[in-house]
Amino acid sequence: MIVVLGGLFVIADRVAVGFAEDEAADRLKTNEGLASKPDVSIKGFPFLTQVAGGELDEVEVGIKDYDADTSGTTGSVTGRAPSKIRIENLTAEMRGVAFSGDYSSAKASSATGTATVSYAELLKAAKAEPVDVASGVTAQVVGLSDGGNGKIKVKVEATVLGTKLPSPVSVLSSVSVKGDVVVVHADSLPNLGVQLAEDKARLITDFEQKIDGLPGGIKLDKVEAADKGVDIEVKGSNVSLVG
Repeated sequence: MIVVLGGLFVIADRVAVGFAEDEAADRLKTNEGLASKPDVSIKGFPFLTQVAGGELDEVEVGIKDYDADTSGTTGSVTGRAPSKIRIENLTAEMRGVAFSGDYSSAKASSATGTATVSYAELLKAAKAEPVDVASGVTAQVVGLSDGGNGKIKVKVEATVLGTKLPSPVSVLSSVSVKGDVVVVHADSLPNLGVQLAEDKARLITDFEQKIDGLPGGIKLDKVEAADKGVDIEVKGSNVSLVG
């Protein structure tokens, strides 16, 4: 009999946690204006005991695509900055999730997570009309890719005295986070065959991308260039899961 009752409790517990995960996913989708329902996984067992205590040990949230705000983006490159930037595979682990009695709100004491910004998305922050960098010389960034060892390879296309260089010139750049801004800074200046003033060259090579309005108030923590884009680590405290 004890075994049977234990089995029934496990079944009831799993049914309850499944319902709670689905409800949380629906609320998160609505609150964040997501195009599709996120994945929500409530960790720990038993779930019902956690509910009775008013706090969940850990909740994992996965959002495939998230359009973050870029309002206030600044860059050394001229041109209009995008108002949104697509964040891929945003995953956050939220710990110590306290919730209200009617489940209308839930807040985590802390959260950590990862995400990726593709090079195509990041390029939008640098993409612009050609810029005059010297007498008779114009240039613009035409591509971003993995440069290895945590660096971004920035491809610069230039026209000198009316003649376009036969192929783009590449420079390796460091990427870092300052507050809610991703900063790309060239380690060296591009060799376009003419002498360039550093401030002029950096009008092309250096740029910034603000990433704001992430779910629940989580913030950028670290960034690193990777194979398909810039890998981001995020963190936060008193993070709202719903409500």
